[in-house]
Amino acid sequence: MSGIIFINSLKDAAADLVSVVAFLFITFLIIELVEFYFFNKVSAFVKNSGKYAPLIGALAASFPQCGFSIIASVLYVRGLITKGTLLAVYLSTSDEALPVLLSMPEHYKTVFPLVAIKIFIGVVSGYGVDFIFKERPKITDNATQTNKEGENNEIDEKGCCKHDLESRDKKELIIHPLVHTISIGAFIFLITFILNVLIANCGSAEALGAHLMSNSPLQPVMAAFFGLIPNCAVSVALIMLYTKGSIAFSSVISGLCANSGLGIWVVFTKNKSLKDSFLILSLLFLISVFFGVLLYFTPLY
Repeated sequence: MSGIIFINSLKDAAADLVSVVAFLFITFLIIELVEFYFFNKVSAFVKNSGKYAPLIGALAASFPQCGFSIIASVLYVRGLITKGTLLAVYLSTSDEALPVLLSMPEHYKTVFPLVAIKIFIGVVSGYGVDFIFKERPKITDNATQTNKEGENNEIDEKGCCKHDLESRDKKELIIHPLVHTISIGAFIFLITFILNVLIANCGSAEALGAHLMSNSPLQPVMAAFFGLIPNCAVSVALIMLYTKGSIAFSSVISGLCANSGLGIWVVFTKNKSLKDSFLILSLLFLISVFFGVLLYFTPLY
């Protein structure tokens, strides 16, 4: 890599970061306010939604937030929601992708199709999985009720940035959005720098896309594999690749559907059945690939 490419890539990455950082902070601040005042109510509502749980879970997860997929994972492990509801949440969750996309006004037109398609996939898949596996969640009238195993149903998991999902400390209303903006900003800078270097060496974003199989149905498959990594940087990378024109819309859908943030990690660490955990992972991957490839052959956007 020549010095000129290195310096220009750093400059472009820094310029991109400066242009989005204010939007990011405002977006994360709004998300934090919604989480602070409504997070517990939404979680309880999903848990007690009965046959409507996959629909409500998909709609709730589509709002960008810190840890709804984690909450859904805990509820599933404790038998309080079905496998279909859990997958509806995973497939619909926006994680960091939507805030990053919202920080780029030139890509606003992508927001509605992205969210709508992911909700559709989550709802259809959630009900389909529940129809096949015919699970019934436990009935609970109190979020702190002790279940049959003697476990307390209070959520003690941490979200991104070690964020306490049950925190009611108003200092978090500023601290967490600030920390989140810094961490996601760092991801954006690093990923943009790497992409700039790759694009410069390939000659164009289209040429990089060719290396990433942008004209092949295998790209949504690879994007789904990438999306399974339980890290918020993955969703940022997928969005940055898409906005740079290096992966197709079908691939960003496939990758983001497969990416459940830290949710799938909670299932593997808390679920007593490793077989069941692998089943959830397999269903998540296969559903993401199916709809990604379907979109590739029937491009809607």
